[in-house]
Amino acid sequence: MKKLIIVLLLTLSALLAACSSEGEVSEQGTKKEQNGKEEKAKSEDEGSVEVDKGLFNVEVTLPASMFEGEDIDSAIEEAKAEGVKEVIKNDDGSITYKMSKSEHKKMMKELETGIQESLEEMKTSGDFASIKDVTHNKNYSEFTLEVDKATYENSMDGFAVFGLGISGVYYQLFNGAKEDDYKVTINVKDQATGEDFDQIVFPDDMEENE
Repeated sequence: MKKLIIVLLLTLSALLAACSSEGEVSEQGTKKEQNGKEEKAKSEDEGSVEVDKGLFNVEVTLPASMFEGEDIDSAIEEAKAEGVKEVIKNDDGSITYKMSKSEHKKMMKELETGIQESLEEMKTSGDFASIKDVTHNKNYSEFTLEVDKATYENSMDGFAVFGLGISGVYYQLFNGAKEDDYKVTINVKDQATGEDFDQIVFPDDMEENE
């Protein structure tokens, strides 16, 4: 399952990069999808991930855009080898993973463990000297970076928000968040004064700065 997690993380990164450069999903389009359309309609949007939690199984449908440049057949075989019950290649190029609730729970747990390890490394590795602490809410939709402000503003440590954004979006998507809901807010706080001096909303601010 860990290998599958890594593969899906890489494909999600590619999807977010595509959304940032091409602006494939518009606000108007997402609002229309919210007004009474069935969840199945969302799989037709190249930027959406559909999660259907049934009584015994969980279905996760990844859009075709997440597999651009990838060998889909190899991805399918890898998923099956990692314990996914069934993998279906849909006519629109999307892929549906069917797994037991226990396998989905295991996947979400491994995702959470991976995020926690990344946060700890961010604080202790020395790669981001200004970052003193990172906190978050339960579903990883909001993070707070506590930093030394002067060091932060005179370094490249701001790139840490990309990792937080990708991690938070990915966790929410596979936990069943609706398309309009998978936003990640990163607040940057000066540890010395308690001042919140910056806020980044992922991926919205990434698209605005393209």
